[in-house]
Amino acid sequence: MALGTLRIAWRNLWRNRRRTALAVAAVGLSVTLVLAYDSILRAYGDWMVETVTGPMLGHAQAHAPGWRKDRSMDRTLRDVSARLEALRRDPEVTGATARVYAPALAALGEEGFAVLVVGLEPAAESGPMGLLAGVAEAPRGRRAVMGRALAELMGVKVGDAVALVGQGADGSLANDLYTVGALVSTSVDFVNRQGVILELGEAQALFSMPDEAHEIVLRGRDPERAAALAARLAESPALRGAEVLDWRALAPEMVGLIELVQVVWVFVLALVFAAAAAGVANTTLMATFERTHELGMLLALGARPGRIVRLILAESVVLGLLGALLGAAAGVALVAATHGPGVDYAALTGGGPSEISFGGLQWSLILHPTLSAVDVFRVVGAVVLTSFLASAWPAVRAARLEPTRALRE
Repeated sequence: MALGTLRIAWRNLWRNRRRTALAVAAVGLSVTLVLAYDSILRAYGDWMVETVTGPMLGHAQAHAPGWRKDRSMDRTLRDVSARLEALRRDPEVTGATARVYAPALAALGEEGFAVLVVGLEPAAESGPMGLLAGVAEAPRGRRAVMGRALAELMGVKVGDAVALVGQGADGSLANDLYTVGALVSTSVDFVNRQGVILELGEAQALFSMPDEAHEIVLRGRDPERAAALAARLAESPALRGAEVLDWRALAPEMVGLIELVQVVWVFVLALVFAAAAAGVANTTLMATFERTHELGMLLALGARPGRIVRLILAESVVLGLLGALLGAAAGVALVAATHGPGVDYAALTGGGPSEISFGGLQWSLILHPTLSAVDVFRVVGAVVLTSFLASAWPAVRAARLEPTRALRE
């Protein structure tokens, strides 16, 4: 559009300052609400991915074929040390760690309790996404770590000696005494309720699994590229013959929840911009009716209908753009103010626990709203397009005015 058309459109907008201000405020409020909601949904999606791919799943996992179906002790990955060394050299792998899972009976006195012994590498599992994240005392040697809920059920305290009895991978009897070095509460339910955690080497020795493991947990640079990473590593010498699956294949029910978030966002976006379109269309239509005489005079003086269309479209686009920019500024400021402290859903709903248990995982109820530049540009662009389309009918109507009839109105 020509600079002159934009200048005239800007001047026309402010003939009725109150109506224009209300329209700009309505569009701005819509954009602010959309960006705020978008930031919550993005935080919700990131929160779900981070929780699902956190301490338990990782971005991908490798197992012996068939182990995920029957969890048989003898279905193991062999030469684990060499496999891990090769995987950790891969530039796309940011973390690789091995685990052993073995059902057993644990007893403090005469009564036995069904437990799951987890053998892991303390150094690799103590990071932010490890199974021991936030745990001060890691298992080492003959000192075990026990889930707090299990310890309360058994009456175990730190320093007690607990007997573990199970079956080795070769069919032999596995039994020994271990001192409980710490009680832990992790983000994984079964560890809290059934888990006895041993150092990987100790678990391998107890269950006759020299340099073997049931699972290798892998982390890449981007969870969205986990499928490609898993497919490539499945063909690598380090994992050849193993079953390698990305987190989406490991937890399809969680993927469905994440995809539902995207559908909800589109639905809300459509509702909000339908309201914004109605506001812009109403403002443009009212302005067109009020200026029927003026538009008829322009047409009588030789102005082409196309010039009238461009003028009205320019007014609507400028109106929508102004509201969108103000709303985007307010939305970005709101998200920036809440990103650090986060939004505590437990507090908003009247208090209660700050975590919930779902799908075997502990989910924090504190979300940290976040936006990307793409989100802002997408919303502003959608408003401008909506404003353009909403003003199409008033613009065409004005262009079709008959000058003689318009001058009499």
